[in-house]
Amino acid sequence: MGAGHSHLLYRAGDSPVHRIAPHVKIVAALAMVLCVVATPRSEFGAFAAYLIVLIAVWSVAGVPLRWFAARAVIEIPFVVLAVLLPFVGGGRRTDFLGLPVSVEGSLAGWNILVKGTLGVLVSLTMAATTSQRDLLAGLQRLRVPSLFVTIATLMMRYVEVIVEEARRMRIARISRGHDPRFLWQFGATARGIGTLFIRSYERGERVHIAMLSRGWSGVLPDVNQTRPAPGVWVAGLVPAAAFAVTLAVSLWM
Repeated sequence: MGAGHSHLLYRAGDSPVHRIAPHVKIVAALAMVLCVVATPRSEFGAFAAYLIVLIAVWSVAGVPLRWFAARAVIEIPFVVLAVLLPFVGGGRRTDFLGLPVSVEGSLAGWNILVKGTLGVLVSLTMAATTSQRDLLAGLQRLRVPSLFVTIATLMMRYVEVIVEEARRMRIARISRGHDPRFLWQFGATARGIGTLFIRSYERGERVHIAMLSRGWSGVLPDVNQTRPAPGVWVAGLVPAAAFAVTLAVSLWM
């Protein structure tokens, strides 16, 4: 885990968003998510305003919209649930495009969809502009217990190790003329997953022994940076402040 290592979602850059202190971005992202969660589901304008603020942040960071769209597919299970709720929900029903849908189910589905999507986009924004080393420094700066910081850091690192191991296994299969893609080839895919699990477990054991031989004590080194100036906090919390103002206006009205 050298200083130059970074996670898969990070997009290197030198924008003002990239240069903001990591713990400021963590606080801002948490505040933005809390504002989204606290917004009543019927405040459609507030959710549109949140998205506009995020798009402005992406523009300043120099990260294209299609990058977020491609990686937001992780929420597809929630999208499926949101689409089904209007048809399976109870209570008063109304017609939509000739189909009877539940009013309460539609609102519940919208609530899951919009809040889940905004939460994913906020998380992706922070991940795209903050390297793994900076995330670690931010958590330490916020005085998060060292055990949680260690677990989070090793988890991010080993996710990448497993992905890379899976890629090598797939290349090895294809080079031998075997590339299972269909339902009747599920057995081969399942065996591959089992092999990947065993290899990942063995890799973890070897890495742990190597860390112990190099004096690993169970605590990551302190990589805290110098305390940022008040102006950095102000700049970093501008999006969160915009979210808070939007929430206050929606609740007031």
